Amino acid sequence: MKRSWQYRIRKLHRYMGLFIGVQFLFWTAGGLYFSWSNLDTIHGDHLKRPVAALSASLSLVSPTVSLKALQQRGIDSVASVQLIELNGHPVYQITYPMQHGAHTRLHTQLADARTGALRPALSQNEATALARQRFAGVPTIDRVEYLTHTNGHHEYREKPLPAYAVTFRQPVHATVYVAAELGTVQSVRTDPWRLFDFLWMLHTMDYEGRDDINNDLLRAFSILGLLTILSGFALYAVSSPQIRYTTGRRKRVASADV
Repeated sequence: MKRSWQYRIRKLHRYMGLFIGVQFLFWTAGGLYFSWSNLDTIHGDHLKRPVAALSASLSLVSPTVSLKALQQRGIDSVASVQLIELNGHPVYQITYPMQHGAHTRLHTQLADARTGALRPALSQNEATALARQRFAGVPTIDRVEYLTHTNGHHEYREKPLPAYAVTFRQPVHATVYVAAELGTVQSVRTDPWRLFDFLWMLHTMDYEGRDDINNDLLRAFSILGLLTILSGFALYAVSSPQIRYTTGRRKRVASADV
């Protein structure tokens, strides 16, 4: 009976270990990379220059001028008004809600802070100039892409669109993403971040959007991993020489007492 239990537990442990062993390898490799990486470097913070400050002596018009222009377009509410620097010029960044069917979404309108005039979203030349201004690496541009949509695996996923992806040749193929309607740099992506993101996908087992740590596949493999560990403990308990020796000795003592 005991040997039968040993065989069953050993077989269960072997096949479960074989089934989830590859995922254990992914978890371990990802954990090693995460723990030995500097997150500031992964996020490309060392390649970002700080936003330039505007002079306090600037002559600006009241945001009311821009808000009145928005009212003429049928906008009756505003979420926020922010003064930003855009390639050396003061610009109002006005955020307002707009109804889209059953959902309300926030939109952003840029306006010249010196005149109050509403202005269009960034052109490619403006976005490229902004990316150069905020990038601390070698300013040689390899390519510029205009993004209107992304999927769950794109490195600019779930961020404001449309956007310009300005890729620099050095270092580490850094790409600066500039949101066209917001007039700001959103993120910097590099080769170390791309490796981090790939390992993160394997770690979370979210093969659709990469960032969902509550998906059913991860939960299932976590339970299987726990069962594999417990089966290993059980196998040790039923096959350990010390346990067998102790059990046999107790039986002999009991027989002698009888």
